[in-house]
Amino acid sequence: MKHSLFTSTLIASVMGFAGMSIAEPAVVFDLGGKFDKSFNEAAYTGAERWASETGGTYANFEISSDAQREQAIRRFAETGKSPIVVAGFAWAAALDTVAPVYPDTDFVIIDMVVDQPNVRSVVFNEHEGSYLVGLMAGMASETDVVGFIGGMDIPLIRKFGCGYAEGVLAANVDATVITNMVGTTPSAWNDPIKGSELTLAQISQNADVVFAAAGGTGVGVLQTATDQDILSIGVDSNQNYLHPGQVLTSMVKRVDNAVFSALKGDGLIAEGINVMGVANGGVGYTLDEFNDAIVSDDMRTALVEAEAAITSGALVVHDYMSNESCPFVQF
Repeated sequence: MKHSLFTSTLIASVMGFAGMSIAEPAVVFDLGGKFDKSFNEAAYTGAERWASETGGTYANFEISSDAQREQAIRRFAETGKSPIVVAGFAWAAALDTVAPVYPDTDFVIIDMVVDQPNVRSVVFNEHEGSYLVGLMAGMASETDVVGFIGGMDIPLIRKFGCGYAEGVLAANVDATVITNMVGTTPSAWNDPIKGSELTLAQISQNADVVFAAAGGTGVGVLQTATDQDILSIGVDSNQNYLHPGQVLTSMVKRVDNAVFSALKGDGLIAEGINVMGVANGGVGYTLDEFNDAIVSDDMRTALVEAEAAITSGALVVHDYMSNESCPFVQF
């Protein structure tokens, strides 16, 4: 009996230790859901790639209101999930509150910085990627008028718009950049009807290329641009496939790579703040079979040169977040 009791205790201890060492991770998506064809879907793609390559499983949850943020993080932490990845800047306040309560849980936030010892933060140089697609827009426009439609009017989205405008003007000093924001609340990320209306308004002002940095709202922008036979630019995920031959390119944030690395624990997402930009493949543009015919050789050459200049530091794209100003466009 003593031997049996000792064996049972040992097995239980080993199982407990093993359970701790292979804790199941969790991913919590922002408003708009994991199939928004943009930011959330990029996070989902990264998590699914991790599951496919490792055979692992992960818990996940899609919130439907801001009120669920803190509760969702606590629920996963209380059930031993780690790391817990939250996708989106809007998670910052809830995570800053919850993380100290669970010091042994590893948290990762994508798109914002939370200064807690058990939180790894991932942010992106969106202005650099936006500059590159702006360069393309400036070269592609035949009317010398291009548009930018942002989602929620916050500094982060103005960062996209400012980098885009700088790129447009670098390609065509005579160009005009029209800017509109969808709204000032989180619902701005999931309003394709409003996105369509703003696109039509910009087209009425002669815009023939429109860049949407608006989450799920961008689906309406891209659809309307196609219906009106102008070019659009996707965001976060590669959206070229949605309207082949009409989406000039997509400004991708490699949220998928960030989530994949966070779940895999490969050391690429280190403690503290991690910045992903052009130099380390964190942001960029997309070239594939869906836009190959509409991207000229001159564009490709200009893009390679601009990428090299940004990587070397010879070109420093203006960062709206540095002082909340933009010399290239009015918001």
